[in-house]
Amino acid sequence: MAGPQIQMNGRTPGAGPGAHMASRMRGEKPKNRKKALFRLFGYIGKNKSLFFALLFCMLIATAGEISSPFLQQKALDTISYTDGHLSVDFSSCFRYLGILASIFMLIVAVSYLQGRLAAKLSQETVYLIRQNLFAKISRLPVSYTDSHRHGDLMSRMTNDADNISTAVSQSVAALFSALLTLTGSLVMMSMYSLRITLISMVTVPAIMCITTRLSKWMRKYYLRQQQLLGELNGEVEEKVTAYRTLLSYNREEAAIKRFTEVSAELKHNSIVSKVLGSIVGPITNFLGNLQYVLIAGIGGFLMISGKSSMTVGTIQALLLYSKKLNHPVNMIADQYAGILSALAGAERIFEILDTPDEIDEGKESLALPAGGEIFFEHLQFGYSAGHPVLKDFNLHVKPGQKIALVGATGSGKTTVVNLLMRFYELNGGRIFLDGKDITSLSKSALRNAVSIVLQDTVLFKDSIRNNIAFGSEGAGDEEIRSAARTAMCDYFISQLPQGYDTVLSESGSNLSEGQRQLLAIARAVLAQSPVLILDEATSNVDTRTEMRIQTALTNLMKNRTSIVIAHRLSTIRDADLIVVLADGEIAEAGSHEQLLAQKGEYYKLYSRQFAGLST
Repeated sequence: MAGPQIQMNGRTPGAGPGAHMASRMRGEKPKNRKKALFRLFGYIGKNKSLFFALLFCMLIATAGEISSPFLQQKALDTISYTDGHLSVDFSSCFRYLGILASIFMLIVAVSYLQGRLAAKLSQETVYLIRQNLFAKISRLPVSYTDSHRHGDLMSRMTNDADNISTAVSQSVAALFSALLTLTGSLVMMSMYSLRITLISMVTVPAIMCITTRLSKWMRKYYLRQQQLLGELNGEVEEKVTAYRTLLSYNREEAAIKRFTEVSAELKHNSIVSKVLGSIVGPITNFLGNLQYVLIAGIGGFLMISGKSSMTVGTIQALLLYSKKLNHPVNMIADQYAGILSALAGAERIFEILDTPDEIDEGKESLALPAGGEIFFEHLQFGYSAGHPVLKDFNLHVKPGQKIALVGATGSGKTTVVNLLMRFYELNGGRIFLDGKDITSLSKSALRNAVSIVLQDTVLFKDSIRNNIAFGSEGAGDEEIRSAARTAMCDYFISQLPQGYDTVLSESGSNLSEGQRQLLAIARAVLAQSPVLILDEATSNVDTRTEMRIQTALTNLMKNRTSIVIAHRLSTIRDADLIVVLADGEIAEAGSHEQLLAQKGEYYKLYSRQFAGLST
């Protein structure tokens, strides 16, 4: 497709998967972690009933866990040793053990319910995030998708969202449970012995200090890991899309080399992040065991010395509570890596959600039937500052007129179409459609008035019927067939085993390029818009097929304003006006015969194609 060579981030916008992201990612600074966390909890809080049910289950399970050491202490203290005689209060012992068994069964049941609620909450949360993200992408300006790798956008929808799902179902639930257990254990230990409780707390600041320090390093690596996953997806998506081109130019080794570079960086980053994450557990376990020894030693000393009412059961309870005190800290440390990964993914998702929507301030609609008259007045536009593509473009397109835009690659032909469709906003000038400034029209009204057939045909994994009716919701079967006949594709569709119900593979790859182009033309026929844009619409059709559809296109363009972008000049000889663009301006305009007679830019282009004349 002819179009401007736009420089954005060192690549051409519109290339989608080809847009270079690596340099942009390396310069990207981490976002506000607290802000991302609060926004994530905002999504979780939208399922209040699930959230509070999960909290209730956690409270029940935690209460059971906290009460179990107390009941074990009571059961253990039913055993006494006095004057060389061992005695057991079996009645009390069995009562406590029975209560303990019941609590353990309750914990199992509640834990099962808690797991189901956590799974449902995580999926509901990620469902909302994905819905919002997909809806947001559909509202983004074309300039955003042109300048970001498609693989990276897909990675945010899949990998980043999956990390959030895992964090909500496991890490967030574990975090709440840990906080409840930590609080309950501290309260119970204080009731037994405030002195021992304070002594056991000496290891907690050390654990928190180590975790905080390591988290600062880990977060940097986890964010980069998510970015590299997006870049890797982009590489795969780009190379699969351009697979034939790779083979044609023997670039397989170069593609493998680039993939290996990104994959190797991802491997290194993943190893470092996992090593840092794995350090936390052993350190906290060591400090936890140190805490266990302190409690056992001090408690035993106090009991033997007779300086307190400490019993074997009390020491056992304190040891169990110390484990429960230490376990939440370890749990938080173990889950911290997952939480950081989820926050990194959430930041990348929120980055898209915070991108401004495509500008659509227009409210007006076009009067029906629309005439299709277009005025381009003093258009100025550049895809990047200081590099104008259109400098002062002026053109009046009358209703029903066929206008051809020709010129060298980068002269601004496709840019004119991008501006008419408001894929990009003007830097200066105005465009009028049927006397109305297109900025005053809603974009849906504007785009409903224009049908477009691109050089690169876009078909969807759906039936041929639905692909033709795309954009013409509610079209009847006969209307679809009539459009197909006009586009000269009814014959080959009828030869297919399922006819119009044949399901196309991705991008319509089970059809020839020419057949895909004919379906795109049929789609434009069915839309019946007053303005028709053909951007190299017959470039993928062989000469014989092109001759067959030229008559159909001529009939299609009757009473419709048509703008044709063409490199193959034989297709636009009958245009009412041929506009030659050069260096962002109209170099000359006229009919085919007039422009040949002038022996200017058009003559040079025509001679190169057909006469082989030296220019």
